[in-house]
Amino acid sequence: MTTNDYDAIVLGAGAAGLMCAAVAGQRGRRVLLLDHAEQVGKKILISGGGRCNFTNIHTVPERYLSANPHFAKSALARYTPADFIALVDAYGIAWHEKTLGQLFCDRSAKAVVAMLLDEAAKGGVDVRCGAPVRGVEHGDGLFRVTFGDRAFAAPNLVIATGGPSIPKMGASGFAYDLARHFGLKVVEPRPALVPLTLGGEDVLFRELSGVATPVEARAGKAAFREAALFTHRGLSGPAILQASSYWRHGEPVTIDFLPDAAPGWLVEAKRSRPRATLAAALGGVLPDRLAQTLAERLTLPGELGAQADRKLAGAETRLKRWTFHPNGTEGFAKAEVTAGGISTAGLSSQTMMAKSVAGLYAVGEAVDVTGWLGGYNFQWAWASGYAAGRAL
Repeated sequence: MTTNDYDAIVLGAGAAGLMCAAVAGQRGRRVLLLDHAEQVGKKILISGGGRCNFTNIHTVPERYLSANPHFAKSALARYTPADFIALVDAYGIAWHEKTLGQLFCDRSAKAVVAMLLDEAAKGGVDVRCGAPVRGVEHGDGLFRVTFGDRAFAAPNLVIATGGPSIPKMGASGFAYDLARHFGLKVVEPRPALVPLTLGGEDVLFRELSGVATPVEARAGKAAFREAALFTHRGLSGPAILQASSYWRHGEPVTIDFLPDAAPGWLVEAKRSRPRATLAAALGGVLPDRLAQTLAERLTLPGELGAQADRKLAGAETRLKRWTFHPNGTEGFAKAEVTAGGISTAGLSSQTMMAKSVAGLYAVGEAVDVTGWLGGYNFQWAWASGYAAGRAL
């Protein structure tokens, strides 16, 4: 028997789904929130090392990737980092800014999940977890959802089930299958904020596993100044994860190993320390193992004093634009988020509702809007969930 006591059914009790359900519920809508996991907000709980990097104070639409770079503007303008901070403050959750505008809970991410559940409870949201969605159909103005052995119906349905990143937590492409079922287009999903793998001539850099250093990493037209980390499979660290969202197979990633070095510093080192080797000069500004590896690749043996200025200038140029050719990524298993997703071309930027299916909404990571590392994707979840919640 189908229960038809709801105004809206929200599929997915992650950040966007919880926000959407709470906002709609507090507006007097009867909301059913469903999730296959045993508990809500699993990604929230593991984010930021368990402290939840819940927003970024530098949020602007330009720090999001989408086939339509303008789509996110409306939602982000109507629910800002300040709005979420005010909510966090109202619950007495202590927080701090770490770096680059990234805000974290002082203690546990559990406080954010508890806050969102409390907000949902204030709206009378019916939260049910721990069963699979076995079917979704639409007809006679109602969406019918089979959840475990129960059936529910409502005139509105919100897709908030995220993308396939971190499949060990139960993530999947369910949102895309459902969107296609209703005739919506999907921008090819791919791993984002993900480590890159190295092969070929770059494979020797894997021997530096564990070495990290501040760099500027560039992929396409995007450049990020943060730490890079060498791993047993290739490259990681914040700078690389950021660049990975802009990287495409077959393209290079360029690294400036000395972004703060003044032009001519190596020639100056020759003047001041003519008997030093290149490895020793690099060791003064880079981790020793990395300095040794780069010096070997630059093939300038002997003392700096024996090197022509033009060769030292050439080494400087290489160090400023060291080119790696990744052969892939570590995939959805290690990706923090998914790029691509339900095409924004079929959605209203004001309400997140599908243009071709009245009452069908999509929010959060399921949509083709992907933020930078550092709280941007949570802010999109809050903002898109709020937009849909206000429209329901």
